[in-house]
Amino acid sequence: MSSAVQLVSAIPQSGPLAEPPQWYAIRTRSRFEKKVAAELEHRGIESFLPVQQQVRKWSDRRKLVSFPLFPGYAFVRIAPVPRMRVLVASVPGVVSFVGTHHRPMAIPAGEIEHIQTLVLNNIQVTGEPFPRIGQRVRISGGVLDGLEGVLVGTRGERRFVVSVCTIERSISFCIEGYELEAI
Repeated sequence: MSSAVQLVSAIPQSGPLAEPPQWYAIRTRSRFEKKVAAELEHRGIESFLPVQQQVRKWSDRRKLVSFPLFPGYAFVRIAPVPRMRVLVASVPGVVSFVGTHHRPMAIPAGEIEHIQTLVLNNIQVTGEPFPRIGQRVRISGGVLDGLEGVLVGTRGERRFVVSVCTIERSISFCIEGYELEAI
């Protein structure tokens, strides 16, 4: 099983008064994540849909199928202006932006970069409940150098949890063999 990523180029948002683009999470209709990402790409909006490929078995065959790491969510990188939010919200399948009091909450770029690093390096991940407790650690050395997350233990296995706080979703992978340092 390997991971895949869908990353889309952005609409030019330039000008002297243009606000820098930020990452936002959007909720999608159930099983519409790929359709939303494709339509965002078609409209020239930068998006990120982290997916992972899994082999699915049917009675007559096996097939490699891509599944979103965060079902019901996709990410967009847009300037924080109403015009861009309206453009994203008008995409069929987009339910809403993730936020509070009808205001979208920006996601720190580092959190998205961590997810992109894992996906682009084909690290096998597992969905996890959002961790409330545990020690924050940083990986030192190798292709994942600098990646920060929470160290957890399940069934005698040490796992590294990377979270997107805004949507309260996490993914994890086996951390055996990596050097860790406490943050």
